[in-house]
Amino acid sequence: MQPHVTQALDCWYGAWELHQETAQEAFTAAFPALNPADRCQCFGPTLRWVTPGEGQGKVCLDDHGRATIEFENVPKEAVGAAMTECWGADWFDEGPGGFAEAEPGQYHYEDEQTYSEYEFDVNADGTVTFGISYVKVDDIVTMLDALERALSGYRTA
Repeated sequence: MQPHVTQALDCWYGAWELHQETAQEAFTAAFPALNPADRCQCFGPTLRWVTPGEGQGKVCLDDHGRATIEFENVPKEAVGAAMTECWGADWFDEGPGGFAEAEPGQYHYEDEQTYSEYEFDVNADGTVTFGISYVKVDDIVTMLDALERALSGYRTA
């Protein structure tokens, strides 16, 4: 490889590493329970969390710069509040009361333009397991922030 091409590629790698680091900083600023973890199949930085009574899960960044969130057993009221704030109610045919009032079942949406995937399993025990995949970092940060604020209210209730 020509020296100037090698130098340009090295600069790109440096910028990419900075992008990954700042994405992780944004994720943890929005949702402080996240901690660095071994990389998952996304091949990028992975953060995980476990909080008894609030759920567990991961946030990762794939090798294309798209973010994914996979959370399990999160209180339905908190997910409902965060989703209503971010997307409004009934976006996923969960009903006019949003996920906070959704019946147990699976709700999903695939965005054909961006290839993003949204899947929510509302459990009979009052929790939600959900994944939002292949979206922009700022979309995940927005959801994490809304969920952290909703869980904070849940903690004090």
